[in-house]
Amino acid sequence: MFASTTAESATYLDGLNDAQRAAATHGDGPLLVIAGAGSGKTRTLAARVAHLIDIGVSPDRILLLTFTRRAAAEMLRRAGATMDRSAPGRVWGGTFHSIANRLLRRHGEAVGLRPGFTVLDQGDAESLFSMVRAELGLGERGVRFPKPATIAAIYSRVVNAQTPLTPTLAERYPWCADHADDLKAVFKQYTATKRSQGVADYDDLLLYWRALLESTSGAVVQSRFDYVLVDEYQDTNRIQADILSQLCGPEGNLTVVGDDAQAIYSFRAAEVENILGFPEAYPEARVVTLEENYRSTPEILEATNAVIANVERGFRKRLRSNRATGAVPHLVTCVDPEAEAEYVCDVILERREHGIALRDQAVLFRTGHHSDTLEIELARRRIPFVKFGGLKFLEAAHVKDLLAMLRILDNPGDELAWHRVLQTIPGIGPATARKVLARLDEECAAGGADRVDVFLDIELPVVAESVLPVSELRSGLTVARSADGPGAQIEALLPFCETVFTRAYDDAGARLADLTALSAIAAGYSDRSRFVTELILDPPNSTSDLAGPPHLDDDYLVLSTIHSAKGGEWEAVFVIHAADGNIPSDMALSEPNGVDEERRIFYVALTRAKQYLEVTVPQRFYHRKFPGNPNHSYALPSRFLTGADEFFEVATAGVEHIADRPIATVADPVAPVLDALFD
Repeated sequence: MFASTTAESATYLDGLNDAQRAAATHGDGPLLVIAGAGSGKTRTLAARVAHLIDIGVSPDRILLLTFTRRAAAEMLRRAGATMDRSAPGRVWGGTFHSIANRLLRRHGEAVGLRPGFTVLDQGDAESLFSMVRAELGLGERGVRFPKPATIAAIYSRVVNAQTPLTPTLAERYPWCADHADDLKAVFKQYTATKRSQGVADYDDLLLYWRALLESTSGAVVQSRFDYVLVDEYQDTNRIQADILSQLCGPEGNLTVVGDDAQAIYSFRAAEVENILGFPEAYPEARVVTLEENYRSTPEILEATNAVIANVERGFRKRLRSNRATGAVPHLVTCVDPEAEAEYVCDVILERREHGIALRDQAVLFRTGHHSDTLEIELARRRIPFVKFGGLKFLEAAHVKDLLAMLRILDNPGDELAWHRVLQTIPGIGPATARKVLARLDEECAAGGADRVDVFLDIELPVVAESVLPVSELRSGLTVARSADGPGAQIEALLPFCETVFTRAYDDAGARLADLTALSAIAAGYSDRSRFVTELILDPPNSTSDLAGPPHLDDDYLVLSTIHSAKGGEWEAVFVIHAADGNIPSDMALSEPNGVDEERRIFYVALTRAKQYLEVTVPQRFYHRKFPGNPNHSYALPSRFLTGADEFFEVATAGVEHIADRPIATVADPVAPVLDALFD
């Protein structure tokens, strides 16, 4: 151990403001640090670790809990930068799950875990659910039953939120409510199988840690740590809050750092009430608020403060900037998503010419498909980008299904495409697909027609549940063959896709929205063969590849869902599709406290900007529910801009082109339920 210093002379306190210093040097007892966006919470928490070690606390008596291993490593690196580096290295630092695993390796027998238990990752858990589902015969009753991934999500939600199955299904998975009894059987057998095989999944780690604290070994675990520090406390769930309560007690040395205004993960069972109710749960808690923002200009903070001020419940704070004055944020009304994409690309390139690299600019959106039209424009202008969060729709199975249909129109001899298309039909598996193809080939050989012609006319060896989907596929192929251009051809196939996707996929709405986006891409091509060849012969790894591979001396624009952008910061930020129904997502408004969480999501997006902030609102969205029947709807700016718009410079884009702009198919502006849940 090294000699300690007084707090006044400690180098780890250099540069801290008064509030940060108060949090770092807090003595014993509970401490709640409300750390506003960009207020230096990482530096503050690292300084607190350094301070505890400096005043003589043994490093291995300190527990630092974060939500990523990298975050823990960064805090301990900073703590060690001003002292003996080996000391922070002995701190118990890591995620809740990694610390649980470490403790259970030592004390797991007290809760019935084998010493050599193995941990299932998400993929393993889904595979085990698949096995149990098959053993119980739940996919063989002629009725749609949730897929393993959905079953795993339901199970995890029930466990982490500590909410019984029936209300969880009613609130989060209503389409699965009729399967409650069968799901209970699945979960019971899943749990028994794990126990018999000596395995535990991620959720079990938290459950067993909590049980360990309640067991005969609980006192040993509680006595292991003198100080517990938690980052991103607003993102903890009910089990994690229980663990901390049992570990520290109501008057223990528990420090939690977080921002209720950035609590945006309720779909992962995070409980904002954990941070809002901390002063009541820990009556002796000291509350320190960090309001000095080191990231954004005063003009940006004026706008963000106005947005979050109307949250129904939260700790009141007003961020202030230590930066010089800068540009006023822009609120830009665009005619439609195409005009929005053009405007955003224009400004991105203008910023680049003025010295802001692409990697220092980010485009943020509520859900993955909101960037589809922008991605097309970025590809056209050869602007390289990377995309974080959301569905990479050109990689997805349902998009490959649709492209296979276009492939058989383009080349009826494409055997692989036929197999894929046929197996999208309920009741047709690999064996039946082979029989159908054999029958098609027999008729082709006899009559000289191609497979598509034969498929449209003959009776097929299929079961009763396949008859209607086969009829719809035939109708779609018939219309598509004569439709003008690949965009219209895709639209002709959408009714069939809607029928089979509802049975094949748990998130059919989101997947159909992706196909609408694909039809928008296809509308830029006059020839189906070229469209199919460019996307299939050289398939992209992700939607960002549409812009082409960047040169070695290029950098990348960042596209990201707001959830994936949390924790990031950029010189220039564009928040697109900020129309009511998108932000807030109308699919999230039925959730408990949904409006407040959607407001916090918008706030998180705005507070990522350091120097420039652009918020864009398309006025008109186009839809094609049926081939040849175009329609559109108009949207208003996000309700969260009401009262805050006075802090924006208001502008318009694309108005002069509204009379001449052709109706085009673009992404559905309504965020699908599962996009909102799993972004």
